Amino acid sequence: MVARCFPYYLDFRFDAGTSRGILRRKETWFLEIYDALNPSKKGIGECAIFRGLSHDDCVGYATKMAEVCQNIDDYILNISTLLADWPSIRFGLETAMADLLSNDSKILFPSAFTNGDDSIPINGLIWMESKEKMLLSIRKKIEDGFKCIKLKIGAIDFEEELSLLSFIRGEYAVQDIEIRVDANGAFAPNLALEKLNRLSEFSIHSIEQPIKQGQIEAMAELCSISPIPIALDEELIGCNTQKDRRNLISEIKPAYIIIKPALVGGFCVTNEWIGLANEFQADWWITSALESNIGLNAIAQWTYVHRNNLPQGLGTGQLFHNNVSSPLFVKNGGLYYHKTTPWGVLNS
Repeated sequence: MVARCFPYYLDFRFDAGTSRGILRRKETWFLEIYDALNPSKKGIGECAIFRGLSHDDCVGYATKMAEVCQNIDDYILNISTLLADWPSIRFGLETAMADLLSNDSKILFPSAFTNGDDSIPINGLIWMESKEKMLLSIRKKIEDGFKCIKLKIGAIDFEEELSLLSFIRGEYAVQDIEIRVDANGAFAPNLALEKLNRLSEFSIHSIEQPIKQGQIEAMAELCSISPIPIALDEELIGCNTQKDRRNLISEIKPAYIIIKPALVGGFCVTNEWIGLANEFQADWWITSALESNIGLNAIAQWTYVHRNNLPQGLGTGQLFHNNVSSPLFVKNGGLYYHKTTPWGVLNS
């Protein structure tokens, strides 16, 4: 096998606000692999590095990508060991191999979804902005048919965030609209329970990562007493061994885990997380990590065949104005695949 890689920068259509700051540009990398005896047989995967969040965010990332390309056969044969500490590259190589086997069709996991006969329910993501702009976004998502709204909280005034939730619940009953919130670790541990109690007045489905990851005892205590089910997200990043993963779930005992395949190390590791969730009576769903449509396509197809009925976090394909065009599209709160729509050309 031979391989090549190149970086690509995705530009947001708007200033995407989170509790960690404003996102305007997202770096990612693409890995192409070819059969040396048949160069027309190829596959592409996305090594979706997330600066400031990925475990493998380091100054040697580009060097590692080059090393993988130069020794691609070794990395294919030993992907789980050689890339254990490089989850985004492992994800990219895993999906590139799947694409190679699909004859570069980008149909990695054939199903009713890729046939265009079914869809994946997704949440409508509300980014952090001013209260007025967030309110407009909420109304638009509901008008567009979303039954599950996810709000990023923790950046604007907490009272204003509560008033947004009050608006939703004043207009829409629990059975009509599900509300999820994502704090991205914004709450101080000593104030988290008070805030969770106030949020619980609005029949919240779940809260993602109320406190920063790495505070295992504090998170475990919160999970045991919180009036809102807690979902682990960033907490999963960096658990690169089976022992680490089991210890985390067994100690914290969350209600949910939210798995980003590009940040945990691909689909094999994602399967391990799901197995642990089932063992410890937690539920799960899949979320993209701001990949391009190349990575999102792989994640969506994989998610569909695993038949989780919860709304997934896969509505990010429309965030970037220079995303590669694809058959993926969002309609009525679902992600669809239009099988006759051609893929666009990815310029390297």
